[in-house]
Amino acid sequence: MSAMEKRFDISEFVDTETEQSVLADLVKRERQRRKELRLTQKALSVRSGVSYASIRRFESTGDISLSSLFKIGNAIGCLPDFNELFKSKKITNLKDYEA
Repeated sequence: MSAMEKRFDISEFVDTETEQSVLADLVKRERQRRKELRLTQKALSVRSGVSYASIRRFESTGDISLSSLFKIGNAIGCLPDFNELFKSKKITNLKDYEA
């Protein structure tokens, strides 16, 4: 069981996104993409310039610097995905909601 799985997360009981659940999903998607590309953690380290220890830590605990996450995203062809961060409009009034 990884360190991420040992933490209590309210999303296990209520259908809501939490920092822990979003991070766990991010790690899962990164690992899946790495494996689709047939890259080991060591090969990803070489390709991205991120240390092997940092990649191992990220995949086991979710802990990583933003710059290292960018490097990994670039190495696995996902750098453009970062452009979608903070783009969703904050809804503060039901009149603002477009279905």
